[in-house]
Amino acid sequence: MQIKLVVLGKTDHRAIQELIADYSTRLGHYIRFELEVIPDLKQSKSLSETLQKEKEGELILKKVLPSDEVLLLDERGKTFSSLEFADFLQKKMNSGLKQLVLVIGGPYGFSESVYQRANGKISLSKMTLSHQMIRPFLIEQMYRAMTILRNEPYHHE
Repeated sequence: MQIKLVVLGKTDHRAIQELIADYSTRLGHYIRFELEVIPDLKQSKSLSETLQKEKEGELILKKVLPSDEVLLLDERGKTFSSLEFADFLQKKMNSGLKQLVLVIGGPYGFSESVYQRANGKISLSKMTLSHQMIRPFLIEQMYRAMTILRNEPYHHE
């Protein structure tokens, strides 16, 4: 299985970029992982919230194959402990799924068409997290899940 993380907009904070690079490299030792950054919309300030979500949604949907399982990062999504998330990923790998696509949306969330295409929603916290900060948190949790599945000492109870 491959995991693809689709995000809107580049990360402009160097420290966050370094964390993303570090955990992406670590994760890549366990599973095929791809981070796909969709460039920010041009002149988004002139767009209504709805129109911005629609345009972002079109770009997101272009990155998804019909055979992909798509999970949206959403504050109303299912929450997991680290052990539960590891078990969740193991089940996805065992199912024969070719690609799991996780999507972090823009500042206003997702368009209705993206919600309709999604197979589910997950949340890392009930708190609202910035679209920049969620990236390293999610990649670190995927790395943690892989070490849990291999019984490696990274995760402690």
